[in-house]
Amino acid sequence: MRVLKLSVLMFLGVMTSLFAQQPQENNQDLFEFFGDRSGNEYRSASGKPGHNYWQNSADYKIDVTLNEEDEMITGKITIDYVNNSPEKLEFVWLHLEQNRFTETSRGTLTTPIQGNRYTGDMDGGYNITNLKAVSGRRGNPSSEHIINDTRMQVFFDEPIAAKGGTATISMNFEYKIPVKGMDRMGQLKVDDGTIFAMAQWYPKMVVFDDVRGWNTEPYLGAGEFYLEYGDFEYNVTVPYNHIVVGSGELLNPKDVLTSEQLTRMDKAANSDETVHIITAEEVGDPSITRPKQSGNLTWKFKIENARDVAWGSSPAFIWDAAKIDLPSGKKAMAQSAYPKESDGEDGYGRSTEYSKASIEHYSNKWYEYPYPNAVNVAADIGGMEYPGLNFCGYQSKNKSLWGVTDHEFGHNWFPMIVGSNERLYAWMDEGFNTFINFYSSEEFNDGEFADDLDETRSYVGWLTSENREKIATYPDVANTRNLGMIAYMKPAMGLLMLREYILGHERFDNAFKAYINRWAYKHPTPGDFFNTIENVAGESLSWFWKTWFYGNGNIDLAIDGVYPYQGSYLIVLANKGEVPMPVKMKVTYKDGTDEMIDLPVEIWQRGNSWNHLLTSGSKEVEKIEIDPNKILPDINGSNDVWPNQYYED
Repeated sequence: MRVLKLSVLMFLGVMTSLFAQQPQENNQDLFEFFGDRSGNEYRSASGKPGHNYWQNSADYKIDVTLNEEDEMITGKITIDYVNNSPEKLEFVWLHLEQNRFTETSRGTLTTPIQGNRYTGDMDGGYNITNLKAVSGRRGNPSSEHIINDTRMQVFFDEPIAAKGGTATISMNFEYKIPVKGMDRMGQLKVDDGTIFAMAQWYPKMVVFDDVRGWNTEPYLGAGEFYLEYGDFEYNVTVPYNHIVVGSGELLNPKDVLTSEQLTRMDKAANSDETVHIITAEEVGDPSITRPKQSGNLTWKFKIENARDVAWGSSPAFIWDAAKIDLPSGKKAMAQSAYPKESDGEDGYGRSTEYSKASIEHYSNKWYEYPYPNAVNVAADIGGMEYPGLNFCGYQSKNKSLWGVTDHEFGHNWFPMIVGSNERLYAWMDEGFNTFINFYSSEEFNDGEFADDLDETRSYVGWLTSENREKIATYPDVANTRNLGMIAYMKPAMGLLMLREYILGHERFDNAFKAYINRWAYKHPTPGDFFNTIENVAGESLSWFWKTWFYGNGNIDLAIDGVYPYQGSYLIVLANKGEVPMPVKMKVTYKDGTDEMIDLPVEIWQRGNSWNHLLTSGSKEVEKIEIDPNKILPDINGSNDVWPNQYYED
């Protein structure tokens, strides 16, 4: 009798202890406001551009000639620059990214001996002549400048006035076209000629902003681009037998297309099905495909409110197109240019179909596509994006081709529309884009090429690796073996968790769309993104930004025990990882019914254990599982379920 009483007392003591929520070290530091996100006149604490937000602009007029025999580009550029900042500027900085292709460039000298994806040619670089910089309309011209690696500093005789002052910078330039252009540009020789994929092909303005002043980080490799917005008019002169496709609208189709091609283009502009402008059978026969039979032709393009332009040129292009339907009722055109080597229904024969579907999906779900064309160009480039134009691997097929096409077109939203600093924050374009790609792939053709972003636990091996790095690691600093995770997959998983687990679809979508709308054609920082999501969704998420985006910890929610108590169940939960999370539990009863229990993230504020009382009435619990849909990349799934062998022991 005494033994029985003692057992009862011990049981009651255990239960009293469990219910008492014993004092433990709290997690206040995890939940404190994260980052330098206080508002000012330029960037509001609510995540909006501030009432005095400003950014500078640059309009470009460029004439270039492609010399196919010498593999050279020669050109002239005029930049009309507007200084909207509150300070006068005695000088400006420009990017000279072709200078990366020299033996002594910082990019070459910081490339590992064994090479990597960003290895490039070393026999190129700019030759700049006839530089003239004028402040205002009647300023004295200056030719003073300093070229240092991939940057050029241009000085003015008089400073550019603040708050709307203007300047004009012009120069001539030439360089040898790289064959291997760091997987972003270059040349591909195919049976019917050479494909020239032209990007980073002209001097361009460095961004001057309220956060860092001049953003003069050199072009090394993994770090991409941060550019001002403006209007572009560019004329490309090429051999007569070439076809040129480029960012924006072709202004002189009657000069460079045959009457038959014009007819086909008009048909494509009104067709949901792919229409060939140049067929495979016609490639290589200029007498059919070209309006003249010798010399050169000049193709003229224009794009407005863009941050960059790129183009492709070749005599080897099959060329097809179809219309894009936009939510406003406007139309755009999907186009594909590719050699015979890429043709076929398992290859680029479906490229325009993919392009159309991709642009239409993102336009309907997030923000309307702003450009008149969306061009997919097959080249010797894994995948690289520019406003209205991609370069994708010419050997890509089926799911691989869908994936790269969809991804590169997704970049029109991040960073072409929402102009974040890719050279520092790769996750703000690559990660956000990888996230929206998941939903596009789910929708396309009823999931024909659905991806596996939601299978987050398949990435646990990397998440627990000793060699992992933080999302916030700058791309040029990161180990290239980690870049795919820290720039693409881990931030995309972060947004997936926000939408599917933490906030839900409605709150997340409202906040994410607000971010796009607020910062379209502007320059957001990570803090602007964090503040927008928190303020629009109405949720303090410092604990998430701090641990998932700027930390290196992991998620490990656990059921530490389940105890019957007075017809109910006491569930003892633990946060064994460094990243706290709300707890979503599925309770399955022996009568076949089930219910979901949602506990907020605040249960972890006072410590890493929590007791939850489940009132089940007369029902007997058969199973309890945390995150039954497995949205979280929980690194130890064995402690997510009760009962299991671990608890029975």
